[in-house]
Amino acid sequence: MKKVVKFGGSSLASAEQFKKVKNIICQEDSRRYVVPSAPGKRYSHDTKVTDMLYQCYEAAENGKEFKELLKKIEARYEEIIQGLGIKLSLAAEFDKIAEMFAGKAGSEYAASRGEYLNGIVLAAYLEYEFIDAATVIFFQKDGSLNAEKTDKKLHDRLKSAEHAVIPGFYGALDDGTIRTFSRGGSDITGSLVAKAIHADLYENWTDVSGFLVADPRIVNNPEVIETITYRELRELAYMGATVLHEDAIFPVRKEGIPINIRNTNAPDEKGTLIVESTCRSSKYTVTGIAGKKGFASISVDKDLMNSEIGFGRKVLGVFEDNGISFEHMPSGIDTMTIFVQQSEFVDKEQQVIAGIHRAVHPDIVELESDLALIAVVGRGMKATRGTAGRIFSALAHARVNVKMIDQGSSELNVIIGVKNSDFETAIRAIYDIFVTAQL
Repeated sequence: MKKVVKFGGSSLASAEQFKKVKNIICQEDSRRYVVPSAPGKRYSHDTKVTDMLYQCYEAAENGKEFKELLKKIEARYEEIIQGLGIKLSLAAEFDKIAEMFAGKAGSEYAASRGEYLNGIVLAAYLEYEFIDAATVIFFQKDGSLNAEKTDKKLHDRLKSAEHAVIPGFYGALDDGTIRTFSRGGSDITGSLVAKAIHADLYENWTDVSGFLVADPRIVNNPEVIETITYRELRELAYMGATVLHEDAIFPVRKEGIPINIRNTNAPDEKGTLIVESTCRSSKYTVTGIAGKKGFASISVDKDLMNSEIGFGRKVLGVFEDNGISFEHMPSGIDTMTIFVQQSEFVDKEQQVIAGIHRAVHPDIVELESDLALIAVVGRGMKATRGTAGRIFSALAHARVNVKMIDQGSSELNVIIGVKNSDFETAIRAIYDIFVTAQL
């Protein structure tokens, strides 16, 4: 069995955390390929190494003194090395970084050094081979991943490596120029490695015990989701539920490789298993509840709208012309409502209204702001009668007024629109009816 294990910044923030990571890796021989992030926060008011590197490079780019900041970063790594009791010097690496900063090598180079250096330290501690991600992860000139070249290079390089550490977050152009993924991109590196070696499992170790049914800032001690499909995850991630970088899903999904979200600080907990499909029944009717605030709705009313060919296309064309994407579009016989991000819409609202009038000559156009959308997601909803009834009973009991309902044809999710002020109350009510009460 082959596993790729990725550890987040909080899992590698200190020597104490490094020791936990080594214990996890050594528990199973199958954990052969390790993808580390840069050191994260050791405590709540600490600064992540990546942020320190950004600050340091900004000073260098502006011609200011930056070496004192660089010494503080070097001290972070030295503290880890001393705490692990290994013989390793990063002095030459920091001399090189100082030279590259002075030569203005770019902010992406600067940001990548956190993972690069942590990879060197972790490889020395584990006595694994270190493979610089710049030699196996490749980008196009436009900043997109060169997936085909990356997959081939990773596969060819790793087939001869019994155990290896490959830093996350960065790669390079064909000429060696360093490029990075967006923040959180170490998840993507782990996924690419898993795909290249045809791993049996991709373990993503972080500081939480998997995906939670609801946001713990809203619901007290929510349950952990044991198993979730990629489709369910996509729905929840779209609504803001994030433990994993969204782009990390696609490489392993294509190969049918499951992802296991685990907690470095609670390694005995099973976490959440993310799979393509499963026969396992969900513990609850719903798999997860997530949502976001900050939407606006534009309702367009016109008698006999349904008999006008192209009516919907013309209305949506107005939003396209103004560079605004829509989120949901519930409709009736003589009305259609478009939900959009309020921040995108607010500066263009009058142009949009005027455009709708010119395009379709409506009877009324009405706006409503400060709305929230909540997604109730679950593969178990399709086989369960009365799911929508339970949702609306719970919301009515909590005195939440529903502004919109939209259900996908797959019956995998129900989207509910409420006022921003009712957002937290609504999520707690839905959680209680499906999880706490389990009616």
